[in-house]
Amino acid sequence: MNRAASVRRIVERREAWDIAVVGGGATGVGIAVDAASRGYDVVLLERNDFGKGTSSRSTKLVHGGVRYLQQGNVSLVMEALKERGLLLRNAPHLVRDLEFVVPNYAWWEAPFYGIGLKIYDLLAGKYGFGRSELLSREEVLARIPTLDRDGLRGGVKYHDGQFDDARLLIDLARTAAAHEACLLNYAPVDGLLKDGDGFVSGLRFRDEESGLRLALRARCVVNATGPFCDELRRVDEPDAAPMIAPSQGVHLVLPREFLPGDSAIMVPHTRDGRVMFAIPWHGHALIGTTDTPIEAAVLEPSPQEHEVELILDTASDYLAKRPARADVLSVFTGIRPLVRTGEASKTAALSRDHTIHISSSGMLTIVGGKWTTYRHMAEDAVDHAIVLAHLEERPCVTRELRIHPGDAGAIAQLGRDSLGDVLPITSGQVRWSARHEMARTVEDVLARRTRALFLNVRAALAMAPEVARLLAQELERDEAWQRTQLRAFRDTARFFQLEEL
Repeated sequence: MNRAASVRRIVERREAWDIAVVGGGATGVGIAVDAASRGYDVVLLERNDFGKGTSSRSTKLVHGGVRYLQQGNVSLVMEALKERGLLLRNAPHLVRDLEFVVPNYAWWEAPFYGIGLKIYDLLAGKYGFGRSELLSREEVLARIPTLDRDGLRGGVKYHDGQFDDARLLIDLARTAAAHEACLLNYAPVDGLLKDGDGFVSGLRFRDEESGLRLALRARCVVNATGPFCDELRRVDEPDAAPMIAPSQGVHLVLPREFLPGDSAIMVPHTRDGRVMFAIPWHGHALIGTTDTPIEAAVLEPSPQEHEVELILDTASDYLAKRPARADVLSVFTGIRPLVRTGEASKTAALSRDHTIHISSSGMLTIVGGKWTTYRHMAEDAVDHAIVLAHLEERPCVTRELRIHPGDAGAIAQLGRDSLGDVLPITSGQVRWSARHEMARTVEDVLARRTRALFLNVRAALAMAPEVARLLAQELERDEAWQRTQLRAFRDTARFFQLEEL
């Protein structure tokens, strides 16, 4: 991916694009992959960086959704389990099988959860990752030695998938680009073009890097901006009723000593009605999540005190060593783009199914869903866009499409110097991010091209000056730019630090 080349393509293109996608998260980039791999001309614009919002802040699981099974949403579970299997096959460099243990402390838990997880196995069918089974107390402790032993009777083991969300997103963007999609970050859309009949025929945007104000024509405009979709809908129709009921989820990152093995913990019920996970991730323990309704989506959400306390209290109920605030290396918060339905009083009860809405002017909006089902959501959106824009019908090919992997050898050739003693991040990764993955800021590198900010905020802050220096070399920026970047990164890092609460 080359940002300058993308700008050039947009400026020089005279004919309309087949599909213009607004939003560079999992859904938007997934649509770009689907449309481009079918042979359509597709352009994607993201107002910030790819995955800046929801798509880099998940629980890092590719899963069918045990909780959705509890809610009786069997169709969503089956769809997600199938997509989980396809994603493992198509992105084996980023998706892996992860063993989960549900610890049992009451006599009824083993048969109750054991039966539920057997149903989960059956629904997965040929896409299953492994069979669930009952474990003895000793077998549970062999897998998770840090569990609280007092009253532990045994457990149930099952399998689901784990991945790195932001890295998968960047690899998807590179896959779309390899199929001739044109992608551009830092390109906020600020207007829609309409023809004489009032139908959407394109959009206007600003290239933040050059300051240019540009326009492009498209046969179909897709609004894939997730929790921010109502903003663009109101540009189209000022009186549009909101579709989104946003909620936020918080995750805490702890040292590996709290979860030293290769197995994860699943807590099937917390005070706010969610399941909670403790999973090993990049040499750390990640614990979450919450489900808190919020008034409106913001680009940099903050954890609320009660959310942090809920996670720490729940973890303390199950771990022999109780985690304290001082143990937290980083905290991150994501916003769920939940679709409003009736009078549901709790966001935890809202469906994770996706919804497609077509406005009277012909703009297609897709909302809801979750990371695991991004591919199916993209296929559905493109199928609708084909009809809406009167495009030649072409079949979806993403069920079999391998996702573009990174090139570890090429990255190493760009530099092996370590940027710190805490996290394994090198100068070559910074240079590669700038040259091939459209990283434009220190935050892009430390939050999404690498996961430093999500893993250890203090370590990320310590690396930031060297990242700024390397980026300045790659992007031909001066020392004033570096100072501005460091101030901006420090401002963002505050949202990942518990002491800022």
